[in-house]
Formats: sequence, C-alpha cells, structure tokens
Amino acid sequence: MRIGIALARFNQAVTDRLVAGALEALVQQGVADDAIDVATVPGAFELPLCAQRLASTGRYDALICLGAVVRGETPHFDFVAGEAARGIAEISRRFDLPVAFGLLTTDTIEQALARAGGDRGNKGAEAALTALEMVQVLRAVQRF
Repeated sequence: MRIGIALARFNQAVTDRLVAGALEALVQQGVADDAIDVATVPGAFELPLCAQRLASTGRYDALICLGAVVRGETPHFDFVAGEAARGIAEISRRFDLPVAFGLLTTDTIEQALARAGGDRGNKGAEAALTALEMVQVLRAVQRF
C-alpha cells in the first residue's frame, strides 16, 4: 500500500505532532516507511491543490491531509477552513480515492495541541487509520 500525506506547515507545533501520529499509525498497521510520501505546503488553504497533484499521479492508494486552523479575531478562519474542507472532499470524489481529513479547526491553540497527541488523542493517527480503512472498504465494494 502506498500513502501520500499533504501536510500544512502553518501552526507547525501542532502539525508536526499530527504527522508524527499519522506516520506511527501507518507503520504500526504495516505500511512500509518507503511507501509513505509527505509533501509539505505553507498552510491549510494549499492542501487541496497538493492533494490534487498527489492524486493525479495515480501512485497512491489513499491520501491524508493534515493541518491546523486556529480561529483568530477575523473571519479569515472561516474562509480557510471552509475552502480547505471543500477542496479536500472534492479531490476524493474526483479521483475516486480515499482522502482522509486530518485538518483541525479549533478555537484555541490549546485545543489544537490537545487533539495533536494531547489528552484528546492524535487526529493525525485517526486520519491515517481512516485512510487505511477506506482503502479496504473500497476494495471490498469493488468485489461486489
């Protein structure tokens, strides 16, 4: 199995933990280190384009998009989070490919850290497990 990860660098203290959780979960599930590619982009808004490019190669069984958008004092949060979510979902459908949504959208940095290996688990690891499960689901459906 080959997995591509699109990783947003913005809020790096959070996203470093998300990708570490995803990588650990993938390896624990038997995905070889050399079968995982990580492409880093500046922020969450850039995730859909990166996912599209990864998907267009045809090399991956699934993709994982990881990032963290923390609400600020302006509506910027709503635009970035909404467009990233819409774009990621669109890529999954367009390429008929599992694209796991590991984009945190939180009110505070503390909430994001809690979900990136803190007391709320690691949403990067959860996204990785979701991607692997969806590969299996789609393979099973194809056999129907």
